[in-house]
Amino acid sequence: MPNLTVARRRNALALHRRFLEGAIAAGLPAKGLDQAFARKIEISPSMWSQIKSSRPIGDKLARQIEQHCEVETGWLDKEDRASEVPDAAEERFIAAAREAWRQANAKGKKELSGWLKQRARGPSEEPQS
Repeated sequence: MPNLTVARRRNALALHRRFLEGAIAAGLPAKGLDQAFARKIEISPSMWSQIKSSRPIGDKLARQIEQHCEVETGWLDKEDRASEVPDAAEERFIAAAREAWRQANAKGKKELSGWLKQRARGPSEEPQS
């Protein structure tokens, strides 16, 4: 039997990650973003903290989160979204990439960006030398 509690928490964390990535990409400081996400989904920061660790998400709250995050009804209930929640290795890579980006000058940032775009295209699309 599928574990709805685990699926909802995992998917809520994926929505939270989307929110964080969008906010940081928009230039917002990281401090206070958990509280901002809680406001967005109309719950207290304390409740959001509890949800992240262990509090189950009931049906009413699940639909509320989906509505405020603009995903379809039932989105939180699906179990096949595991790839949207990064694993520890991906988190370490993101932290290393962020550190490299922050330490780079404009030329270094351009090179990092170009390198990542090239890798994202895959080996079959790499330009010929």
